[in-house]
Amino acid sequence: MKKKIFIVLGIIAFLFICLVGYYVVTDLQQESKLKDEILLIEELTNKEEINDTDLETLSNYLERTVTKDDYAKVEVAIKGYLKDSFDNILKIVELLNDERIVTVLTVENYREDGKDFVETKKYLEEYTTELEDSKNKYIEYFTEEKVMSYLDTNNLDDYYIDLYKNEYVGDLESALEDKTVENSVNSLLDTIGIMQQIIDLLSSNPDSWYVDDQYINFYDTDLSNEYDRLVEML
Repeated sequence: MKKKIFIVLGIIAFLFICLVGYYVVTDLQQESKLKDEILLIEELTNKEEINDTDLETLSNYLERTVTKDDYAKVEVAIKGYLKDSFDNILKIVELLNDERIVTVLTVENYREDGKDFVETKKYLEEYTTELEDSKNKYIEYFTEEKVMSYLDTNNLDDYYIDLYKNEYVGDLESALEDKTVENSVNSLLDTIGIMQQIIDLLSSNPDSWYVDDQYINFYDTDLSNEYDRLVEML
């Protein structure tokens, strides 16, 4: 009888070891899949130039889920965060490269939209709002509160929370120390502010200036000097 009991206990112990081993190996496989997936995304986003094919590939990576269970929660959170933050950066790049902004202070625009500049004022106001909103979102993406909002922590073990927070999100403060994007946006916002002053100056003095084929001309010397002063600030 005792021998049978020992045999049964031995079988149970063996099965327990096998199950533990299975789950450990499975966990390692899931974590390896996750790391490989994030590496693929990093390789794309770290390229000096990203073309349309890269963007399509990146979109496919961000939309799919290659892990399961708790690792899937981490993966979905990481990709959701990366997708939203990357989309916001693309929006900033789009705004920075907006070709219309360079036409605001041209004779053609003065002729077509002057002298009240209704469309120009509307455009500059909307452009400024979009740019400021995108900049604020960019800064927000480097806050822990924003990062953690993507992770479903319900019934999630601390290991996975730490994995997401430390392994994949990293040092937010150090990342935010790079002011390249923020400085570029602020510089453009300053420029737009001066543009708005110039347009306001012209629209407030409609009878003091006119345009010919190539230049803007002034009847009033003080107005001309103020216009030149503002233009030199650009």
